[in-house]
Amino acid sequence: PAGTWLLYLPCTWSIGLAAAPGCLPDWRMLSLFGVGAVLMRGAGCTINDMWDRDYDRQVARTASRPLAAGDISTFQSLVFLGGQLSLALCVLLCLNYYSIILGAASLSLVITYPLMKRITYWPQLVLGLTFNWGALLGWSAIHGSCEWSVCLPLYFAGVMWTLVYDTIYAHQDKRDDIMIGVKSTALHFKEDTKHWLSGFSVAMLLSLCVAGMNCNQTFPYYTAVAAIGAHLAHQIYTLDIDKPEDCWKKFASNRTVGILLFIGIVLGNL
Repeated sequence: PAGTWLLYLPCTWSIGLAAAPGCLPDWRMLSLFGVGAVLMRGAGCTINDMWDRDYDRQVARTASRPLAAGDISTFQSLVFLGGQLSLALCVLLCLNYYSIILGAASLSLVITYPLMKRITYWPQLVLGLTFNWGALLGWSAIHGSCEWSVCLPLYFAGVMWTLVYDTIYAHQDKRDDIMIGVKSTALHFKEDTKHWLSGFSVAMLLSLCVAGMNCNQTFPYYTAVAAIGAHLAHQIYTLDIDKPEDCWKKFASNRTVGILLFIGIVLGNL
């Protein structure tokens, strides 16, 4: 569920920013994107498990996943994936033509992301590009096109946020990753992780300020951005990269970051 929230929340930011001044976000779009987030996060997990079934058997945390454990076949998982993507397509077809094309364009990222850990130490960057597509799609679903001066800074902020939380997540598996030969930002940054996370956090906060200024956001929005800065600072300062349980706790707490921003956007609009 943590991953579903992290996929859904950038959609809510974009839908919220797209609302007219003085108005609440479009509840129908919020609901539609919620269903879409559940389906696409599930499809992403299925694709990931299909690509990684041989690796997952060698990692303690993932060895019990159905494909890795041999509980289901590759064909069964392919059929299941077809069902997930078919339902997700039904959601996508409820949107305008611009958004349908924009949404379909993200599928290449969804399919290729799991391969990135084999070829680059920056798979978290590709995950960020994938997971934050909703920052573009939410606005276009409301207005029929993207306002790039708002959507691009919002998207960039989301990518920086993903680099923070997924680097923390990757530290859980770094010992197993070294043994089986897969790459991650956790292995690349090593003991400098906190410096990198601090840089990504600053970039995220600055980008959120740019997005807010470009759509005339008000005081509650910037208060939420400040609260997010405090949350991230505490998260990074207290992080123990050598304790998997602490890494998981910090990773999961990022849902609070996303919810804080959404509340700030709604109050700022009102």
